[in-house]
Amino acid sequence: MKGHEPRSSSSCAACKFLKRRCTPNCIFAPYFRSDEPKKFAKVHKVFGASNVSKILVEVPEEQREDTVNSLAYEAEARLRDPVYGCIGAIALLQRKMVELQHDLAIARARLARYTMPASSTSSIFHGSLAMAGFQDFPGCSGIFDGFSHLNSMELNQPVAINDFSQPPFQL
Repeated sequence: MKGHEPRSSSSCAACKFLKRRCTPNCIFAPYFRSDEPKKFAKVHKVFGASNVSKILVEVPEEQREDTVNSLAYEAEARLRDPVYGCIGAIALLQRKMVELQHDLAIARARLARYTMPASSTSSIFHGSLAMAGFQDFPGCSGIFDGFSHLNSMELNQPVAINDFSQPPFQL
């Protein structure tokens, strides 16, 4: 593990920041090297040295480096966005993912519309032939009554795609 490299005689970043003597069994030393003073400063500002020390004591040694990295990431995010922290970043990424999935669905629908053979699209929209089948099902008899005044030319016109610049919902 990178955090357990033999250290020089200098104090770790945590002990330097706290202005105390760094002991050989310092819990911070393997994870807050002396050349990374800002890392500990951010973690200390958000969580406090005492809380970080308690967390590191409770976590198994093989997971401590990941724990420190998580604390450093959360501290960085919390300093950038004091209200939401890393949850704000996660929500932003989720919102972006929803927008991209929506854009992908629109692109697939357009692609399907343009790749469908012309004969199949015209046979689907020949007025009463396509609509008569639905009237045979119970509860579907009045579905197409509102469209009966349209002729087949109007049904075969390209459909205007709505502006989907806004996602369907906001997180």
